[in-house]
Amino acid sequence: MPEASSDRVIVFDTTLRDGEQAPGASMDLEQKLRVARALTALGVDVLEAGFPAASPGDYEAVAALARYIEGPTLCALARAHSDDIDRVTESLRPAQRKRCHVFLATSPIHRQFKLGLSTDEVVRRAVDAIRHARESFEDVEYSAEDAARTEPDFLCEVVESVIEAGATTVNIPDTVGYAIPSQFAGLIMHLRRRVRGIERIVLSVHCHDDLGLAVANTLAAVEAGARQVECTVNGIGERAGNCSLEEVVMALRTRADHFHLRTGIRTQELCAASRAVAKGSGFVVARNKAVVGQNAFAHEAGIHQHGVLSNALTYEIMRPEDVGFESSQLVLGKHSGRHLLRYRLEQLGYRLDDAQFERAFVEVKRLADHKKELHDGDVAAVVDVVLHGAAGSEART
Repeated sequence: MPEASSDRVIVFDTTLRDGEQAPGASMDLEQKLRVARALTALGVDVLEAGFPAASPGDYEAVAALARYIEGPTLCALARAHSDDIDRVTESLRPAQRKRCHVFLATSPIHRQFKLGLSTDEVVRRAVDAIRHARESFEDVEYSAEDAARTEPDFLCEVVESVIEAGATTVNIPDTVGYAIPSQFAGLIMHLRRRVRGIERIVLSVHCHDDLGLAVANTLAAVEAGARQVECTVNGIGERAGNCSLEEVVMALRTRADHFHLRTGIRTQELCAASRAVAKGSGFVVARNKAVVGQNAFAHEAGIHQHGVLSNALTYEIMRPEDVGFESSQLVLGKHSGRHLLRYRLEQLGYRLDDAQFERAFVEVKRLADHKKELHDGDVAAVVDVVLHGAAGSEART
């Protein structure tokens, strides 16, 4: 089982299970293997491979990952049914390190409309499932589905019961993205105060992004004492998605002065993992996506470009190299200023006097009003126009 400590956060990746449940994101076995290898290179602690009882294809995919993937703990999901748990046992048999992940909903709305169970029946079924899983697994996780909408005192009862039954990790999901950070942190603190034996297990959180708060809720829970974060690369997942792995990891790293926590993620592999997931799922990463988006380290505004040319720290709180980009990108466009144009001209080997430079700047602005981004060929064409054709070659060094 991955080890948490007071300053170490376990990263549980569910891209291949919860992430793949996003409509349109299904992957075939070869795609899953490529993504799993990228996640292994990234250094995730736990890799949730799938839900073996969901379909024969899911079972085969989990079994294949158990045979071929080494490094992270391989995990598979099961409902609180013995048949589901047995499917997890069979599919993960070849894995070196393995975990059974059992879930059962606890909220009033799920108890009434989905399960048709009383509170006592929920506790009994959860306990029986954990005990059954412990017959085959030393590492067993329990998730209280829709925990964020569960009565806090009843949630305490469920968590205490599954700990007594042998759960080694207990997950508190915000399944429908309903929580807000202060409330979710308060729930984690309530559990830590009230649940006997909670110091013996790893307390985990799994947040969805329906209100755009998945990362914020996850970080609030970590501050309150959770030591496992469940997340997906690129934040893919059902509805609005899951907590984004790259965002929560880089928040913990970039603001280590605040959190005083660390993960085992090799952050230089984040862009590679993002590209692998985008290719496998078919979900394009938005240009403005935090950390791994095309624009994450791109600058067009002249004031920003001047700052970055002077010192990247003026407008960049992370180094692009630390997440897998080669460098920052200074985009020459209609918002750019003289500093970037002069820098680009120097890179291209042009030396213009002040009057020539000002004419070039005017022409660049005029062209940029019609093109979203200017490339080196555009700049060269502008300079040649300013220098009247053939005379342009005389300005090159």
